[in-house]
Amino acid sequence: MVSEVVKPHLRPAYVPLSARVAPPAPEYIGKRLFDLIVAGLVTIFLLSWLGLLIGLLIRATSSGPILFIQTRTGRNGQPFRCFKFRTMYHSAPGGSFRQTLRNDNRVTPIGGFLRRTNLDELPQILNVLLGEMSIVGPRPHPIPLDAAYWDTLAGYSQRYRARPGLTGLAQARGCRGAVFTKLTMSHRLKYDLLYIQKSSLYVDFYICIQTLLCMFRGNSEAF
Repeated sequence: MVSEVVKPHLRPAYVPLSARVAPPAPEYIGKRLFDLIVAGLVTIFLLSWLGLLIGLLIRATSSGPILFIQTRTGRNGQPFRCFKFRTMYHSAPGGSFRQTLRNDNRVTPIGGFLRRTNLDELPQILNVLLGEMSIVGPRPHPIPLDAAYWDTLAGYSQRYRARPGLTGLAQARGCRGAVFTKLTMSHRLKYDLLYIQKSSLYVDFYICIQTLLCMFRGNSEAF
């Protein structure tokens, strides 16, 4: 069972158009192979059993679907269905977009743990296998959040020249949590554009290691 905030076939008027994004940034040789190898290993050795355990915990602690599916912006401004483990109490699809706050009463007990450890993002391995995402790249934002900055923050659309990532340089540098100011988003954008410029196999390995360290430490800004 899944829930969904924005139906992809009911494309809102504010979804960014691909014509408003510069040509896609070239990927380094072997990036897609790197994605498939990492995603395949994670699926076999982690998602196959941990995903089942997390799913059982979600169903045991709150009613509703195991997966939360939200339409987000992908490469070249194209929307796609982004998978996550559900971390909030289930509500009717189609509700207005609201960022998660500290001590948010919508977050379930197991949901708080999943968010702090980034395990709620684990189902996005499936998005990587489908070619909609990469292991490393700018994180895909919910469409209403994109709408708030697309035309007001210079260079914002350029982050979607790259395939969105399961993790990214901004997240490895601690840029997590809700975004309520233009300054906060500009910091994330700086890292996203730097990653697109410096993307390489070495950089991807570095970001993956930093992400794993953040998972083990937990992240106080991930709520």
